[in-house]
Amino acid sequence: MRLKLLAAAAATLMTVAPAMAELVIPALNYRTGAYAISGIPFADGFSDYMTLLNDRDGGIGGEKINVMECETAYNTEKGVECYEQTKGQGALLYIPQSTGITYQLIPKASADGIPVWSVAYGRTSAVNGKVFKWVFNLPVTYWDGASVAVKYAMSEEGGSLKGKKIALLYHNSAYGKEPIRTLEKLSEKHGFELLQIAVDSPGQEQKSQWLQIRRERPDYVLFWGWGVMNQVAVQEAANIRFPMDKFIGVWWSGSEGDVLPAGAGANGYKALAFNGTGTDYPTLQAIKEQVIDAGKNAGDGTKWGEVGYNRGVYSAAVVAEAIRGAQAKTGKSAITPSDMRDAMEALDISADRFTELGLKGMGGAIKLSCAVHSAPRQAAVQQWDASAKAWSLITDFMDPDFDVIDPLIEEDSMAYAKENNITPRDCKM
Repeated sequence: MRLKLLAAAAATLMTVAPAMAELVIPALNYRTGAYAISGIPFADGFSDYMTLLNDRDGGIGGEKINVMECETAYNTEKGVECYEQTKGQGALLYIPQSTGITYQLIPKASADGIPVWSVAYGRTSAVNGKVFKWVFNLPVTYWDGASVAVKYAMSEEGGSLKGKKIALLYHNSAYGKEPIRTLEKLSEKHGFELLQIAVDSPGQEQKSQWLQIRRERPDYVLFWGWGVMNQVAVQEAANIRFPMDKFIGVWWSGSEGDVLPAGAGANGYKALAFNGTGTDYPTLQAIKEQVIDAGKNAGDGTKWGEVGYNRGVYSAAVVAEAIRGAQAKTGKSAITPSDMRDAMEALDISADRFTELGLKGMGGAIKLSCAVHSAPRQAAVQQWDASAKAWSLITDFMDPDFDVIDPLIEEDSMAYAKENNITPRDCKM
């Protein structure tokens, strides 16, 4: 079975950039299966940005970027096989694109000395760089997101959620379960009732869950969905006439593909966001002109400017900045995974730098350190306008309740260190 999986991984491996590229970034993408609608836009945005750098700038520091796509279909076992297949080919950094895959790669990649960046997913306690030396989860975590969603609901309710009922509708997986602990703590603090409703993968059948929601009549539904599950949930919410302005998804449940199938029924639906919306960014325009119009795009070009596509561009820009930082620090263009890890830990991208990159307002300023592997740990709320077929941010980016979240991060990371015989680093040195 293992040999078959390795063969399958090899068969699905394709090189987006020139074959002899020295800056190798494996992309554990999923363009097939029930989650493809969520996976394709990110994959396209990430690869198209790197293609722009290769064609326009000659790569980074004179070295071409090699984005090595390996199809996982959002399957943890396939994701691990992709990792094993690509790690010996000069991999500088892994972006697993799955919480399940991230959990499996944390010990593997740490032992192999290759950094892992779970982009606003994965294990939340990896914020603690003293324990998770090789793992990063910027710019925000699921626990932060859960807290921001509660903070937003509280602001909508005049500053109090006491006596209110909040339902969490979640993908029955490690990903979907991530916010539960935080929401339990927040329910104790703010006096709201938490109702937990699981949906088994892939989430195409949710009739019973929405009948429960109609019966329980929660004041808000927070939603941790993915892929086809998102479309189904939005449609079911419309079917029972649940107030869309009280239905708030996590950032992975807030893309165009999640709402368009429901038509006018999706109007007013909300979701968290950590990156900007729309196409009014010089770099997005450059990608359109120099990559997509030139026929060099990774996908079919139709995802350009979507929320997920922008997120892929944002992530690629952060990776490129880390590479530049590693090259500057080491004085060499062909860097190592260890160099990349050090650069990620020293990452400092100001608002002005995002502007210089042609991505003004795409994301908040980032500043990491030995002890802190996620920043700025903020999220905004965006809302869907069905008539305009567009998302727009309706709040500023907000901090989570650090007083609740940070003790949980400390507790969980220290428990992980104890279980795995890890001595936390002294970040004062």
